[in-house]
Amino acid sequence: MKVILQHSVQKLGKAGDIVEAKPGYFRNYLQPRGIAVVASTGTLKKREEDLEALRRKAEKLHQASLDLAEKITNVGTVKVSARVGEGGKLYGKITHKEIAALIEKEVGEPIDKRLIKTNEDVAALGTFTVTVKLTPEVHADVNLEVTMEVAAAV
Repeated sequence: MKVILQHSVQKLGKAGDIVEAKPGYFRNYLQPRGIAVVASTGTLKKREEDLEALRRKAEKLHQASLDLAEKITNVGTVKVSARVGEGGKLYGKITHKEIAALIEKEVGEPIDKRLIKTNEDVAALGTFTVTVKLTPEVHADVNLEVTMEVAAAV
């Protein structure tokens, strides 16, 4: 029997797919859990409407991430000062959380620390390239300049 999956099922299909399922599997497992519905003319029409709504939502999210990527790229360089020991090594590292907070302060929009990608650990003075990966297709690069913290006179 043909069914429309409401949720992804391993070895069966992704959400929104029309698949063939055995009647007992549908009746005893898929239907009671709300994982699938019978593929009738009404449910097929609703599926098309849902897919169109998802397309519009994805398009809005893509445009919003492009706008945010442009803002982040326009920042150019973010500066941070840190305590430095011998040889220009930092006491600790500049974390992704700190980098996200700095970019967030410059841009004015929330940035999740999990979106921050660096090629190397930020554990020394210098300039580093930081990538903010907003979606799989959209990313923005910003330079992170690490400078020596000036000690306050006592």
